[in-house]
Amino acid sequence: MITSDQLKDVLERTSKLHHYLDIDRKKIEFEEEQLRTQAPDFWDDPKRAQAQMKKVKGIQKWLTGYNKVKQLAEELQLAFEYFKEDLVSEEEVDADYKKAITAIEELELKNMLRLEEDAMDAVLKINSGAGGTESQDWAQMLMRMYMRWGESNGYKVTITNLQDGDEAGIKSVTMTVEGGEFAYGYLKSENGVHRLVRVSPYNAQGKRMTSFASVFVTPLVDDTIEVYVDPAKLSWDTFRSSGAGGQNVNKVESGVRLRYQYEDPDTGEKEEILIENTETRDQPKNKAKALLLLKSQLYDREMKKRMEAQAKIEAGKKKIEWGSQIRSYVFDDRRVKDHRTNYQTSDVDGVMDGKIDDFIKAYLMEFAVDEENKA
Repeated sequence: MITSDQLKDVLERTSKLHHYLDIDRKKIEFEEEQLRTQAPDFWDDPKRAQAQMKKVKGIQKWLTGYNKVKQLAEELQLAFEYFKEDLVSEEEVDADYKKAITAIEELELKNMLRLEEDAMDAVLKINSGAGGTESQDWAQMLMRMYMRWGESNGYKVTITNLQDGDEAGIKSVTMTVEGGEFAYGYLKSENGVHRLVRVSPYNAQGKRMTSFASVFVTPLVDDTIEVYVDPAKLSWDTFRSSGAGGQNVNKVESGVRLRYQYEDPDTGEKEEILIENTETRDQPKNKAKALLLLKSQLYDREMKKRMEAQAKIEAGKKKIEWGSQIRSYVFDDRRVKDHRTNYQTSDVDGVMDGKIDDFIKAYLMEFAVDEENKA
Protein backbone atom coordinates (compact mmCIF):
# COMPACT_ATOMS: atom_id res chain seq x y z
CA MET A 1 0.00 0.00 0.00
CA ILE A 2 1.36 3.42 -0.91
CA THR A 3 2.02 6.04 1.73
CA SER A 4 0.64 9.58 2.00
CA ASP A 5 4.12 10.84 1.04
CA GLN A 6 3.97 8.87 -2.20
CA LEU A 7 0.57 10.40 -2.99
CA LYS A 8 1.94 13.87 -2.16
CA ASP A 9 4.87 13.23 -4.53
CA VAL A 10 2.50 12.34 -7.39
CA LEU A 11 0.39 15.48 -6.84
CA GLU A 12 3.49 17.73 -6.59
CA ARG A 13 5.05 16.31 -9.77
CA THR A 14 1.74 16.75 -11.60
CA SER A 15 1.59 20.39 -10.48
CA LYS A 16 5.20 20.96 -11.58
CA LEU A 17 4.47 19.51 -15.01
CA HIS A 18 1.61 22.01 -15.37
CA HIS A 19 4.16 24.76 -14.70
CA TYR A 20 7.08 23.38 -16.76
CA LEU A 21 4.90 22.63 -19.78
CA ASP A 22 3.12 25.98 -19.45
CA ILE A 23 -0.22 24.26 -20.01
CA ASP A 24 -2.33 27.43 -19.80
CA ARG A 25 -0.30 29.08 -22.56
CA LYS A 26 -0.38 25.88 -24.65
CA LYS A 27 -4.20 25.82 -24.48
CA ILE A 28 -4.38 29.34 -25.90
CA GLU A 29 -1.70 28.55 -28.48
CA PHE A 30 -3.56 25.41 -29.55
CA GLU A 31 -6.78 27.35 -30.17
CA GLU A 32 -4.93 30.06 -32.13
CA GLU A 33 -3.01 27.61 -34.31
CA GLN A 34 -6.11 25.50 -34.91
CA LEU A 35 -8.00 28.60 -36.10
CA ARG A 36 -5.35 29.12 -38.78
CA THR A 37 -6.20 25.72 -40.27
CA GLN A 38 -9.76 26.88 -40.89
CA ALA A 39 -8.77 29.66 -43.31
CA PRO A 40 -10.44 29.22 -46.77
CA ASP A 41 -7.07 29.25 -48.57
CA PHE A 42 -5.34 26.99 -46.02
CA TRP A 43 -4.65 24.09 -48.43
CA ASP A 44 -3.57 26.33 -51.33
CA ASP A 45 0.00 25.82 -50.15
CA PRO A 46 0.14 22.08 -49.20
CA LYS A 47 3.67 22.25 -47.81
CA ARG A 48 2.83 25.12 -45.47
CA ALA A 49 -0.47 23.46 -44.55
CA GLN A 50 1.24 20.20 -43.60
CA ALA A 51 3.74 22.09 -41.46
CA GLN A 52 0.86 23.88 -39.70
CA MET A 53 -1.02 20.62 -39.09
CA LYS A 54 2.14 19.12 -37.66
CA LYS A 55 2.46 22.10 -35.31
CA VAL A 56 -1.16 21.77 -34.14
CA LYS A 57 -0.80 18.04 -33.51
CA GLY A 58 2.44 18.65 -31.61
CA ILE A 59 0.75 21.06 -29.19
CA GLN A 60 -2.24 18.73 -28.86
CA LYS A 61 0.02 15.83 -27.82
CA TRP A 62 1.41 17.85 -24.92
CA LEU A 63 -2.09 18.77 -23.76
CA THR A 64 -3.34 15.19 -24.11
CA GLY A 65 -0.31 13.87 -22.20
CA TYR A 66 -0.81 16.34 -19.34
CA ASN A 67 -4.56 15.72 -19.16
CA LYS A 68 -3.86 11.99 -18.82
CA VAL A 69 -1.40 12.62 -15.97
CA LYS A 70 -3.84 14.97 -14.20
CA GLN A 71 -6.70 12.47 -14.53
CA LEU A 72 -4.62 9.57 -13.16
CA ALA A 73 -3.34 11.70 -10.26
CA GLU A 74 -6.91 12.70 -9.35
CA GLU A 75 -8.07 9.08 -9.58
CA LEU A 76 -5.23 8.02 -7.27
CA GLN A 77 -6.12 10.73 -4.75
CA LEU A 78 -9.75 9.59 -4.83
CA ALA A 79 -8.77 5.92 -4.45
CA PHE A 80 -6.56 6.81 -1.47
CA GLU A 81 -9.55 8.49 0.22
CA TYR A 82 -11.89 5.62 -0.66
CA PHE A 83 -9.44 3.15 0.91
CA LYS A 84 -9.89 4.89 4.26
CA GLU A 85 -13.60 4.17 3.96
CA ASP A 86 -13.00 0.54 2.90
CA LEU A 87 -14.49 1.20 -0.53
CA VAL A 88 -11.40 0.03 -2.48
CA SER A 89 -8.60 -2.46 -1.76
CA GLU A 90 -4.87 -1.87 -1.24
CA GLU A 91 -4.21 -3.60 -4.57
CA GLU A 92 -6.48 -1.17 -6.41
CA VAL A 93 -4.76 1.86 -4.86
CA ASP A 94 -1.32 0.45 -5.72
CA ALA A 95 -2.45 -0.25 -9.29
CA ASP A 96 -3.65 3.36 -9.65
CA TYR A 97 -0.32 4.58 -8.23
CA LYS A 98 1.63 2.55 -10.76
CA LYS A 99 -0.43 3.97 -13.65
CA ALA A 100 0.04 7.55 -12.41
CA ILE A 101 3.81 7.21 -11.87
CA THR A 102 4.30 5.62 -15.30
CA ALA A 103 2.41 8.46 -17.02
CA ILE A 104 4.29 11.11 -15.03
CA GLU A 105 7.71 9.63 -15.84
CA GLU A 106 6.84 9.39 -19.54
CA LEU A 107 5.79 13.05 -19.66
CA GLU A 108 8.78 14.19 -17.58
CA LEU A 109 11.06 12.42 -20.05
CA LYS A 110 9.36 14.01 -23.07
CA ASN A 111 9.69 17.37 -21.32
CA MET A 112 13.45 16.89 -21.61
CA LEU A 113 13.07 16.84 -25.41
CA ARG A 114 12.34 20.48 -26.20
CA LEU A 115 14.79 21.19 -29.03
CA GLU A 116 13.46 21.51 -32.57
CA GLU A 117 15.49 18.54 -33.79
CA ASP A 118 14.38 16.25 -30.93
CA ALA A 119 11.03 15.63 -32.61
CA MET A 120 12.62 14.57 -35.91
CA ASP A 121 13.23 11.09 -37.29
CA ALA A 122 16.82 9.87 -37.11
CA VAL A 123 19.69 8.58 -39.24
CA LEU A 124 21.87 6.10 -37.37
CA LYS A 125 25.24 4.98 -38.70
CA ILE A 126 27.49 2.32 -37.15
CA ASN A 127 31.16 1.87 -38.11
CA SER A 128 33.28 -1.02 -36.85
CA GLY A 129 36.56 -0.07 -35.24
CA ALA A 130 40.03 -1.54 -35.66
CA GLY A 131 40.20 -5.25 -34.89
CA GLY A 132 38.92 -7.03 -37.96
CA THR A 133 36.29 -9.72 -37.60
CA GLU A 134 35.78 -9.21 -33.87
CA SER A 135 34.95 -5.50 -34.28
CA GLN A 136 32.83 -6.19 -37.35
CA ASP A 137 30.83 -8.77 -35.40
CA TRP A 138 30.37 -6.19 -32.61
CA ALA A 139 29.08 -3.62 -35.12
CA GLN A 140 26.49 -6.14 -36.34
CA MET A 141 25.42 -6.86 -32.75
CA LEU A 142 24.85 -3.13 -32.21
CA MET A 143 22.88 -2.94 -35.47
CA ARG A 144 20.58 -5.71 -34.21
CA MET A 145 20.27 -3.98 -30.81
CA TYR A 146 19.05 -0.72 -32.37
CA MET A 147 16.75 -2.52 -34.80
CA ARG A 148 15.13 -4.39 -31.91
CA TRP A 149 14.83 -1.15 -29.92
CA GLY A 150 13.19 0.56 -32.88
CA GLU A 151 10.75 -2.26 -33.53
CA SER A 152 9.72 -2.54 -29.87
CA ASN A 153 9.05 1.21 -29.73
CA GLY A 154 6.96 1.36 -32.89
CA TYR A 155 9.51 2.87 -35.28
CA LYS A 156 10.14 1.82 -38.87
CA VAL A 157 13.84 0.96 -39.20
CA THR A 158 15.21 0.86 -42.76
CA ILE A 159 18.73 -0.08 -43.83
CA THR A 160 19.81 2.39 -46.53
CA ASN A 161 23.38 1.13 -46.92
CA LEU A 162 25.26 -1.91 -45.60
CA GLN A 163 28.87 -3.03 -46.03
CA ASP A 164 29.43 -6.64 -45.00
CA GLY A 165 32.46 -7.67 -42.99
CA ASP A 166 35.35 -9.63 -44.48
CA GLU A 167 34.45 -12.92 -42.75
CA ALA A 168 31.52 -12.09 -40.45
CA GLY A 169 29.66 -9.07 -39.15
CA ILE A 170 29.57 -5.70 -40.89
CA LYS A 171 32.01 -2.90 -41.62
CA SER A 172 29.31 -0.24 -41.56
CA VAL A 173 25.57 0.30 -41.78
CA THR A 174 23.34 3.33 -42.24
CA MET A 175 19.74 3.09 -41.03
CA THR A 176 16.81 5.47 -40.86
CA VAL A 177 14.51 5.36 -37.83
CA GLU A 178 11.12 6.85 -38.72
CA GLY A 179 7.42 6.91 -37.99
CA GLY A 180 7.38 7.42 -34.23
CA GLU A 181 7.81 10.25 -31.76
CA PHE A 182 11.18 11.79 -30.87
CA ALA A 183 13.37 9.27 -32.68
CA TYR A 184 16.34 11.65 -32.76
CA GLY A 185 15.61 12.99 -29.29
CA TYR A 186 15.97 9.52 -27.81
CA LEU A 187 18.75 8.18 -30.03
CA LYS A 188 21.06 11.19 -29.70
CA SER A 189 22.11 9.61 -26.40
CA GLU A 190 23.79 6.84 -28.41
CA ASN A 191 26.31 9.13 -30.18
CA GLY A 192 29.84 7.95 -29.48
CA VAL A 193 32.11 4.93 -29.14
CA HIS A 194 30.71 1.67 -27.75
CA ARG A 195 33.21 -0.78 -26.22
CA LEU A 196 32.75 -4.56 -26.02
CA VAL A 197 34.78 -6.80 -23.70
CA ARG A 198 34.26 -10.57 -24.09
CA VAL A 199 35.94 -13.90 -24.69
CA SER A 200 35.94 -13.84 -28.46
CA PRO A 201 34.53 -16.79 -30.44
CA TYR A 202 36.96 -15.74 -33.20
CA ASN A 203 40.04 -16.15 -31.01
CA ALA A 204 41.48 -19.68 -31.00
CA GLN A 205 43.15 -19.16 -27.60
CA GLY A 206 39.86 -18.11 -26.00
CA LYS A 207 41.32 -14.79 -24.88
CA ARG A 208 39.33 -11.88 -23.55
CA MET A 209 39.25 -9.21 -26.23
CA THR A 210 38.20 -5.58 -26.44
CA SER A 211 36.41 -4.24 -29.53
CA PHE A 212 35.10 -0.84 -30.49
CA ALA A 213 32.38 0.48 -32.79
CA SER A 214 31.29 4.07 -33.31
CA VAL A 215 27.68 5.20 -33.52
CA PHE A 216 26.67 8.46 -35.22
CA VAL A 217 23.11 9.74 -34.95
CA THR A 218 21.80 12.74 -36.89
CA PRO A 219 18.30 14.20 -37.32
CA LEU A 220 16.52 13.13 -40.51
CA VAL A 221 15.14 16.31 -42.05
CA ASP A 222 11.83 16.46 -43.89
CA ASP A 223 10.28 18.87 -46.37
CA THR A 224 9.40 21.35 -43.65
CA ILE A 225 13.10 21.99 -42.90
CA GLU A 226 14.91 24.30 -45.31
CA VAL A 227 18.49 23.16 -45.97
CA TYR A 228 20.44 24.69 -48.85
CA VAL A 229 22.38 22.32 -51.12
CA ASP A 230 24.63 23.98 -53.72
CA PRO A 231 24.00 22.10 -57.01
CA ALA A 232 27.45 23.14 -58.29
CA LYS A 233 29.08 21.13 -55.49
CA LEU A 234 27.01 18.00 -56.09
CA SER A 235 27.91 15.01 -58.26
CA TRP A 236 26.54 11.48 -58.68
CA ASP A 237 27.88 8.01 -59.49
CA THR A 238 25.79 4.90 -60.02
CA PHE A 239 26.81 1.33 -59.38
CA ARG A 240 25.45 -2.18 -59.15
CA SER A 241 24.44 -3.15 -55.65
CA SER A 242 26.02 -6.21 -54.08
CA GLY A 243 24.68 -8.71 -51.62
CA ALA A 244 21.23 -10.19 -51.12
CA GLY A 245 18.39 -8.64 -53.05
CA GLY A 246 17.24 -10.91 -55.86
CA GLN A 247 18.22 -11.37 -59.48
CA ASN A 248 18.16 -7.69 -60.43
CA VAL A 249 20.55 -6.58 -57.76
CA ASN A 250 23.76 -7.18 -59.75
CA LYS A 251 22.35 -6.40 -63.20
CA VAL A 252 20.92 -2.91 -62.73
CA GLU A 253 22.89 0.15 -61.63
CA SER A 254 20.36 1.11 -58.97
CA GLY A 255 22.92 1.96 -56.27
CA VAL A 256 23.80 5.66 -56.05
CA ARG A 257 26.85 7.43 -54.68
CA LEU A 258 26.49 11.13 -53.86
CA ARG A 259 29.55 13.35 -53.56
CA TYR A 260 29.22 16.82 -52.08
CA GLN A 261 32.14 19.25 -51.89
CA TYR A 262 31.40 20.85 -48.54
CA GLU A 263 33.14 24.04 -47.46
CA ASP A 264 32.89 25.17 -43.85
CA PRO A 265 31.44 28.71 -43.98
CA ASP A 266 33.39 29.75 -40.88
CA THR A 267 36.83 28.19 -41.41
CA GLY A 268 36.87 27.68 -45.19
CA GLU A 269 37.98 24.08 -44.61
CA LYS A 270 36.95 21.79 -47.48
CA GLU A 271 35.71 18.23 -47.21
CA GLU A 272 34.00 15.73 -49.48
CA ILE A 273 30.82 14.26 -48.03
CA LEU A 274 30.18 10.81 -49.48
CA ILE A 275 26.81 9.09 -49.20
CA GLU A 276 25.86 5.73 -50.72
CA ASN A 277 22.32 4.40 -50.90
CA THR A 278 21.22 0.95 -52.07
CA GLU A 279 17.89 0.86 -50.26
CA THR A 280 15.71 0.01 -53.30
CA ARG A 281 16.06 -1.14 -56.93
CA ASP A 282 14.63 2.21 -58.04
CA GLN A 283 17.50 4.59 -58.82
CA PRO A 284 15.42 7.83 -58.61
CA LYS A 285 14.12 6.79 -55.19
CA ASN A 286 17.66 6.02 -54.03
CA LYS A 287 18.80 9.43 -55.31
CA ALA A 288 16.00 11.20 -53.45
CA LYS A 289 16.86 9.38 -50.20
CA ALA A 290 20.60 10.07 -50.62
CA LEU A 291 19.83 13.78 -51.04
CA LEU A 292 17.69 13.68 -47.89
CA LEU A 293 20.58 12.05 -46.00
CA LEU A 294 22.92 14.81 -47.25
CA LYS A 295 20.52 17.51 -46.05
CA SER A 296 20.33 15.72 -42.69
CA GLN A 297 24.12 15.81 -42.37
CA LEU A 298 24.29 19.51 -43.29
CA TYR A 299 21.53 20.30 -40.79
CA ASP A 300 23.32 18.28 -38.11
CA ARG A 301 26.57 20.20 -38.67
CA GLU A 302 24.84 23.53 -38.21
CA MET A 303 23.06 22.25 -35.11
CA LYS A 304 26.31 21.08 -33.52
CA LYS A 305 28.00 24.39 -34.35
CA ARG A 306 25.31 26.18 -32.36
CA MET A 307 25.87 23.83 -29.44
CA GLU A 308 29.66 24.17 -29.59
CA ALA A 309 29.52 27.96 -29.78
CA GLN A 310 27.31 28.11 -26.72
CA ALA A 311 29.49 25.55 -24.92
CA LYS A 312 32.51 27.85 -25.27
CA ILE A 313 30.56 30.61 -23.58
CA GLU A 314 29.47 28.26 -20.82
CA ALA A 315 32.87 26.58 -20.47
CA GLY A 316 32.30 25.93 -16.79
CA LYS A 317 29.39 23.62 -17.50
CA LYS A 318 29.71 19.88 -17.98
CA LYS A 319 30.35 19.20 -21.66
CA ILE A 320 29.04 16.36 -23.76
CA GLU A 321 31.74 15.25 -26.19
CA TRP A 322 30.44 13.82 -29.46
CA GLY A 323 32.43 10.78 -30.50
CA SER A 324 33.90 9.94 -27.07
CA GLN A 325 33.69 6.51 -25.48
CA ILE A 326 30.28 6.43 -23.87
CA ARG A 327 29.43 2.88 -22.87
CA SER A 328 31.09 -0.45 -22.01
CA TYR A 329 29.49 -3.85 -22.51
CA VAL A 330 31.39 -6.42 -20.42
CA PHE A 331 29.85 -9.79 -21.21
CA ASP A 332 31.86 -11.96 -18.79
CA ASP A 333 31.08 -9.71 -15.80
CA ARG A 334 27.41 -9.39 -16.87
CA ARG A 335 27.63 -5.60 -16.85
CA VAL A 336 26.74 -2.74 -19.19
CA LYS A 337 27.80 0.69 -17.92
CA ASP A 338 27.32 4.18 -19.32
CA HIS A 339 30.38 6.30 -18.47
CA ARG A 340 28.54 9.62 -18.73
CA THR A 341 25.73 8.93 -16.26
CA ASN A 342 27.23 5.93 -14.38
CA TYR A 343 23.95 4.08 -14.96
CA GLN A 344 24.59 0.34 -15.27
CA THR A 345 22.71 -2.94 -15.47
CA SER A 346 23.50 -6.64 -15.24
CA ASP A 347 20.85 -7.50 -17.84
CA VAL A 348 23.33 -7.84 -20.71
CA ASP A 349 21.03 -10.09 -22.76
CA GLY A 350 18.15 -7.63 -22.39
CA VAL A 351 20.31 -4.70 -23.50
CA MET A 352 21.56 -6.56 -26.57
CA ASP A 353 17.92 -7.36 -27.33
CA GLY A 354 17.13 -3.64 -27.51
CA LYS A 355 16.24 -2.79 -23.92
CA ILE A 356 18.19 0.47 -23.72
CA ASP A 357 15.39 2.80 -22.55
CA ASP A 358 16.86 3.14 -19.05
CA PHE A 359 20.20 4.29 -20.51
CA ILE A 360 18.39 6.81 -22.72
CA LYS A 361 16.35 8.10 -19.79
CA ALA A 362 19.41 8.48 -17.54
CA TYR A 363 21.20 10.45 -20.26
CA LEU A 364 18.26 12.77 -20.97
CA MET A 365 17.52 13.47 -17.30
CA GLU A 366 21.17 14.47 -16.74
CA PHE A 367 22.08 16.26 -19.97
CA ALA A 368 18.94 17.45 -21.78
CA VAL A 369 18.63 20.74 -19.85
CA ASP A 370 22.30 21.57 -20.59
CA GLU A 371 21.67 20.88 -24.27
CA GLU A 372 18.68 23.21 -24.28
CA ASN A 373 20.78 25.98 -22.74
CA LYS A 374 23.41 25.50 -25.48
CA ALA A 375 20.86 25.71 -28.27
